[in-house]
Amino acid sequence: MGALTWKQAPNARVAAVINGMQTEHFDFMGKSVSLGSFFEGYGFSMIGVLLLLTVLLGLQSAAPDRKMVLPLSLFQLFMAIIEIIYFFPFAAVISLLAGIFTLYAYFKSPLWKLSN
Repeated sequence: MGALTWKQAPNARVAAVINGMQTEHFDFMGKSVSLGSFFEGYGFSMIGVLLLLTVLLGLQSAAPDRKMVLPLSLFQLFMAIIEIIYFFPFAAVISLLAGIFTLYAYFKSPLWKLSN
């Protein structure tokens, strides 16, 4: 949600920062960009990554491929660390829980014990 609503300032001071992020441009690798465009692009790319993970898991059969679950759980735990450092606790807690439950499924799922 933050990627879609970051331009909505709750007060005048935040509005000034947002305005500066959008209006101050600089050359980067042959293109004129702003910190706002980087921020917005990062948000949209993360929406894409999370949607891709959701689709890939949804395309799996009743038991997702075990080889895919371990990297996914480690990615979610990595995201929790990044989110607690750079963003906010709610996002970090959601990613942490997703990583823990996915890691638990990796080691405890009875569906994999039947096939492995």
